[in-house]
Amino acid sequence: MGIDENVRTGRHCIFRMHVHLVFVTKYRHPVFADRHLTRCEEIMRAVCEDFEAKLVEFNGENNHVHLLVNFPPKVAVSKLVNSLKGVSSRRLRQEFPDLVRHYWRAQRLWSGSHFAGSVGGAPLSIVKQYIEQQNRPL
Repeated sequence: MGIDENVRTGRHCIFRMHVHLVFVTKYRHPVFADRHLTRCEEIMRAVCEDFEAKLVEFNGENNHVHLLVNFPPKVAVSKLVNSLKGVSSRRLRQEFPDLVRHYWRAQRLWSGSHFAGSVGGAPLSIVKQYIEQQNRPL
C-alpha cells in the first residue's frame, strides 16, 4: 500500500492538514485587478514556503482572496495567517501605489478578520474547484 500523494511526512509524523483561508480587503473595497492577484499569489506562495507549507490553490475577486494551504502540524494557523496578511499587505502597497490611495488612512490592505476552515468534510477536489471558479477580475 503506497502513501497518498497528498500525505506529507515530517521527522516524526505523517500528515495531511489543509486549511481554507479567506481574506477580505479593508472596508470590502473592490481594489484588486488580475495583476494584483497574480502578485499576491506569488507573495503568499513564498510566505507559505517559509512555513514549510504549500499553497495548493489561490484565487480571488476584486475584494477578497481564497487560499487552500497544506501545512505541517508544527505551524499554528494563526501565525501563518498573520504572516500571510502582513507580508502581502506591506508588499502589495509598496509595489502598487494605486492600492495605497484606497487605504492612505488605515495603512493596511486587509480587514482585521479572516475565515479559516479546516478542510476535511468536503473532498479537497470540491474545495479546489470552488476556489478555481471565483470570478477573477480582468
